[in-house]
Amino acid sequence: MKDGKTWLPGDIVMGKKVKKVRPGGYGFGTAPVFLMSITAILGAVMFLRFGYTVGSVGLLGALLIVLIGHMITIPAGMAISEIATNQRVGGGGEYYIISRSFGLRIGATIGVMLYAAQSISVAFYIIGFTEGFNPFKSWMQRAILDPLPIDITYDPRLISIPVGLILFSVIILKGAKIGIKFLWVVFALMVAAIIVFMISPPMEGAATGITDVASGSDGFLIVFAITFPAFTGMTAGVGLSGDLKDPSKSIPKGIIIATVIGFIVYVAMMIKLYLSAPVGTLATNSMVMFERAEAIGDLHLGFVVLAGLFGATISSAIGFSLIAPRTLQALGKDKAFFSNRIGNFIKSGRGKENEPVNGTLVSAVIAMVFILIGDLNVVAQVITMFFLITYGSVCLISFLEHFAGNPSYRPTFRSKWFISLIGAILCFGIMFQFSPFYAITTLLIMGGIYYWLGRRHKRSRSFAIIFQGVMFQLSRVMKIRLQRSMSKPDKFNWRPSIVAITTNAVERKDPKEMLRWISHHYGFGTLIHFIKGRLDEETVKEAGRIQKVLIQEMRDTGANYSVNTLVSPSIFTIVAQTVQIAGISGMDNNTLMFEFHKNRKDELHDILIGLKIAGVVKYNKLVLRSTEHNFGDRKRIHLWITREDFKNLNLMILLSFIIMEHEDWKDAKVIIHTLFSKGKKAALAKRVKDLIAEGRLPISQRAVRIRTYENEEEIADIIHRYSRRADLTMIGFTQEQIEASGSEIFTRYDDLRDTLFVQANQDLMIT
Repeated sequence: MKDGKTWLPGDIVMGKKVKKVRPGGYGFGTAPVFLMSITAILGAVMFLRFGYTVGSVGLLGALLIVLIGHMITIPAGMAISEIATNQRVGGGGEYYIISRSFGLRIGATIGVMLYAAQSISVAFYIIGFTEGFNPFKSWMQRAILDPLPIDITYDPRLISIPVGLILFSVIILKGAKIGIKFLWVVFALMVAAIIVFMISPPMEGAATGITDVASGSDGFLIVFAITFPAFTGMTAGVGLSGDLKDPSKSIPKGIIIATVIGFIVYVAMMIKLYLSAPVGTLATNSMVMFERAEAIGDLHLGFVVLAGLFGATISSAIGFSLIAPRTLQALGKDKAFFSNRIGNFIKSGRGKENEPVNGTLVSAVIAMVFILIGDLNVVAQVITMFFLITYGSVCLISFLEHFAGNPSYRPTFRSKWFISLIGAILCFGIMFQFSPFYAITTLLIMGGIYYWLGRRHKRSRSFAIIFQGVMFQLSRVMKIRLQRSMSKPDKFNWRPSIVAITTNAVERKDPKEMLRWISHHYGFGTLIHFIKGRLDEETVKEAGRIQKVLIQEMRDTGANYSVNTLVSPSIFTIVAQTVQIAGISGMDNNTLMFEFHKNRKDELHDILIGLKIAGVVKYNKLVLRSTEHNFGDRKRIHLWITREDFKNLNLMILLSFIIMEHEDWKDAKVIIHTLFSKGKKAALAKRVKDLIAEGRLPISQRAVRIRTYENEEEIADIIHRYSRRADLTMIGFTQEQIEASGSEIFTRYDDLRDTLFVQANQDLMIT
């Protein structure tokens, strides 16, 4: 950089072409990622607890644990590798990768859990390092502690506490370079230790049966929880992301190589342990590998195994003591803490490498607390819970991103959606199997962090954005498949796919309420606010403004229909366009609803035009006449059917019961009024009763009222007499009636409250 300019690759500076801009940190390659991961994989658990695993659950159970462990960590590792290749990666390891791909709110929620697991892991490996001194504890008691002037009994914490303090002091003073250089030596020691153990002789009584277990053994889930930290080492190298030259290349490559080697070694070690000692010895003696190496002739090669153990545990402790502070520092930079003062303290670094000194101090305090606990098995179970929730969340997000189809998500390394799904299911499933209480508690803590971050960082990307993409993809796929199948619902399985067209969507409540009830559970609904006029910049802005108002109102009322605002020169063009497009379900719309207020009869002119067009495409037709009553108490629904419009009965009954399924109408009663001329009473009354008796109407015969008239002029008076107090009245009509009487069929019932006129153009059956 010079005079505010950053030189880019290809620029000519001082007569030379710039090849590559040096990244922040140390500019490491793939080797440190591999070394950090492989030394954590072949670490304390393998040396100290694999024997316990085989002895407690048998060889078959131990191999199953290895398989399940990799079925969790491989999807997590592939998901992290995929996310890492989606964009430029900075410092903060897994946290940085997740937060930059999915936003601070999601990233920091997972990052806090991840940091807890990483910082506690330092204590775990230091405690494991201390267990390597168990063969010498009697000697140390006699030679070192007994001569002291005070009475002290050997306790592993006499070693682990000083080791922890020394380790963090060295990390603070020397930074990451000392750790990476040390990893090469550790890797060589571990390889030597594994080779020595593999050639060691077995004890008498070993290899009795692949399912044999020691008496009084722990259950499978407990053994899994104690063993699982071995598998978490796979992603240890990701923590160096800010110090890598090319993270998008080094992270996937380093993780995959370490995982493959680790899996092979794990299987070989489980089989070798099974062949080396009886299950009782394996379950209780954590130093089996050391003792078998000591039994190799007169060579006494146990020191090689101890060297590998010490190197593995201390290197893993070093690794996590480097990773955890960097995760914490990244959280501080992103203002993920309750106090800006705390965040500023944590994010502060030293030197051009930005060493997270303050983050290391905080991590040291946390690690020392768990070192004081001193029980490797207890700490292992705590780590397992934190890592499971972290890996499960990463796999879940990866799975959702695969489904969401976000164009901005373009990783160069691709995992598979089903691999991520398997990882997520296993993580959360094992969490709840192991401890439902701790699983729920952990999830509640994450939920609280997520909620708080949402309030502080309101513009940060949330799960809602990811789920929005997922729902879009599901809707898209289902709609396409439904349309390809060309399947039509038969007359026994009809459901409403209704479009309501109105010029008064903002002012009038009734049509929105009716659409909300019909589309609540059984149907699909679309509200179209019709703006009559020419499509220009002004009307487009007006349409957008009204649509926002209607969407907000829909949210407030909990409605489940969609909203559109369309500009068109006439009702003819708007209806003609509407009836030719598919509904939101992917199936064709089947019902068209218009509305008018009883005091605005001038609106009926356009409605009659719309009804005629709807008839051409065989849509069911609804006309809602609204009043100031606004459906009143929503307790009484009256249906009126005559001999001429008997075909409308099934549609009216279906609509009435769909409406009654909504909470607003839960106490409503339906009454069917059949209106016949006196001369036709007997025949038509029997037809209705037969329909009920066959069970095709979900109502009782007591809900049916048979009314008669002498001449058609009485019909309106009879309907007024019996339904004046109904909250909703449904009246059937036919196209022939419209052609004969025009708009009068909708205006002759002025004394009724809210009225829905219904015409069925499709065959519907009720069973």
